[in-house]
Amino acid sequence: MDELYALAGGFAVAFTWYNVALMILGITLGVVIGVLPGLGGANGVAILLPLTFSMEPTSAIIMLTSIYWGALFGGAITAILFNIPGEPWSVATTFDGHPMAQRGRADEALVAAFTSSFVGAIFAVALITFLAPVVAKFALRFGPAEFFAVQFLTFASFIGMGRGSPAKTLASMCLGFALACVGLDGVTGSLRMTFGHDELLNGFKFLVAVIGLFGIGEILTSMEDGLKFSGADAKLKMDAVIRTWRQLPKMFFTFLRSCIVGCWMGITPGGATPASFMGYGLAKRFSKNGNNFGKGELEGVVAPETAAHAAGTAALLPMLTLGIPGSPTAAVLLGGLLIWGLQPGPLLFVEQKDFVWGLIASMYLGNVVGLIMVLTCVPLFAAILRVPFSIIAPVIVVICAIGAYTVNNAMFDVWMMLVFGVMGYLFTKLGYPLPPLVLALVLGDQAESSFRQAMLVSQGDVTVFWSNWLSGSIMTLGVILAFWPLVSGLMARFGKSGRTASAA
Repeated sequence: MDELYALAGGFAVAFTWYNVALMILGITLGVVIGVLPGLGGANGVAILLPLTFSMEPTSAIIMLTSIYWGALFGGAITAILFNIPGEPWSVATTFDGHPMAQRGRADEALVAAFTSSFVGAIFAVALITFLAPVVAKFALRFGPAEFFAVQFLTFASFIGMGRGSPAKTLASMCLGFALACVGLDGVTGSLRMTFGHDELLNGFKFLVAVIGLFGIGEILTSMEDGLKFSGADAKLKMDAVIRTWRQLPKMFFTFLRSCIVGCWMGITPGGATPASFMGYGLAKRFSKNGNNFGKGELEGVVAPETAAHAAGTAALLPMLTLGIPGSPTAAVLLGGLLIWGLQPGPLLFVEQKDFVWGLIASMYLGNVVGLIMVLTCVPLFAAILRVPFSIIAPVIVVICAIGAYTVNNAMFDVWMMLVFGVMGYLFTKLGYPLPPLVLALVLGDQAESSFRQAMLVSQGDVTVFWSNWLSGSIMTLGVILAFWPLVSGLMARFGKSGRTASAA
């Protein structure tokens, strides 16, 4: 009941003309970002983060999260109309969304995608509303050992649950740790890896690195691919909306299953992309029309969109309560909170109640506003793809440069942005994942500080991480996840050799 009273206060904070105007602006920018391939939620938030430096933290976070909601909605437009995933998590939407558009059912596919996105996001926001205060109160009992255990579990999750090579994930993460060590040592005050450059005394600026890795890196990749846009036109009429909404209640269990999968993958943190594929796979397996998936089945649009949006929203739960981002976009938002002087974690719910509950209330409002906007403005957003990419790409690069320069008003940051952009391009070409690098860059300092504080308290005894059931259980789970690829590989090898021996 206390959560409902606090949420009512949050609506009073969020529901002002200024914050609603920022919400509409953010969603509009987010949909544009989601529509344009080569950008994405994390990229858009990173590029536009400098615009919020002069705002109050509550207004700033409302605008940035609205950009995120808009990007989540916008990715489905290109996936369905043009068969070009505007976001990585929209790939699964193309499987049935584009075949529906080719059959003249683009309006039904778009309505189903937008509505599913809304349902998944609202389910996750409701989970945050009632679960976040409980997690925050529980986390107040955390000490350095417990915080490091949680951070270690987060890093291990990327290794054990990632879809790519564990070795490449680990290499990317180690590079992020190395970059996070540059500058002044927070414990001893000594310089580390500055190589005589005064600009590196405070380390690599997180925002500059993210703009380069995501913004410039993706643009370079897209330019190499030589994107050309061609697709179907779509107009959403009210009869199509009503006709589609009448079909959706029949898919109740698909919605519920995808919401649960999405929330789990957002918190763990698996991410929106694997959540969308998992939601699609489960729907195909349990649906009575599973054989029609891939040919233009409405349920094949509902499942991935619901799971992706539930995951993208639920990723904010560990970020707010523990200071652990559950997705690349949550990592960017975490960096924004630190820039504004706010420390995410359990104390945020005690010291900044208006901020936290204003943010949660804005999640409800933002998704309602986003649903209305995309249902009414699809033709306008889709028309953006008629602009030649040769015009769009330079505009994005200029915006990135301005964003990097405004961090410290220094050209050094612009050059570093370009260096990180080339790094992001090379990582993409070589198949190295960027999210682990970003996560390590954001949490590296905090994880190191927690580890060293725990070591000082225990006088160098590593068993301090197993000194109580809480940190011990989290660390044990983290160790299992870290070595899970090796364990699963050995199990598969022994299982194969056993079947071979029995067959012989």
